[in-house]
Amino acid sequence: MSAGARWAVVVLVLAVAGVVALWPRSADPVGQGPGPGSGQPHVQTRPTPDLGVVRGRAALRPCPRNAPAPEARGPQALRGVAAVCLGDGSPVDMASTLSGRVLVNFWATWCVPCQEELKVLDTYSQQPGAVPVVTILVESKEADGLELMAKLGVHLPSVFDPADGARKAVRPPPRLPLSYVVEADGSLTEVTEPLVFKSVDQVREVVG
Repeated sequence: MSAGARWAVVVLVLAVAGVVALWPRSADPVGQGPGPGSGQPHVQTRPTPDLGVVRGRAALRPCPRNAPAPEARGPQALRGVAAVCLGDGSPVDMASTLSGRVLVNFWATWCVPCQEELKVLDTYSQQPGAVPVVTILVESKEADGLELMAKLGVHLPSVFDPADGARKAVRPPPRLPLSYVVEADGSLTEVTEPLVFKSVDQVREVVG
């Protein structure tokens, strides 16, 4: 090999070494997925919250646990429908929870009007002579519902219905928020005026 060829090889090797030395390295540890510049999305998974902690932060009032007389066992459509008390994670029977005269409200964490309505209902529920109010969380995650209620400062007795069994049983229109007045005989009356409670006076007018 001539001297010129040997020098060409040396220059080429040095050039390759320089490129390798300057090549950017990912800061992501192995096993945590592709990082920026990889051409693939970098997915950040949210850690699963401790339900005990978020329940404590939300401090919801206990779910009603009525033992009604046989002639007043709550709404017929809800008998046998099971759900979870959002405040403590215990199972509840929807008909027993909603027995007697109750204002029941269906809501979801993604529903913006629901958030203001929850605050109105919570304020109403603390007034003298108020009809009991129970909310039912649907189309949402349990922890998300607890975190939102803690953020809003709402402490209403609430039920988590992951299977949406209660709402399916009463066959409501496809909208949220949605409220019903449960009468002492178990009959259900949908609240249509207003569709969303914006004041305590509106709640009083509906429930009497």
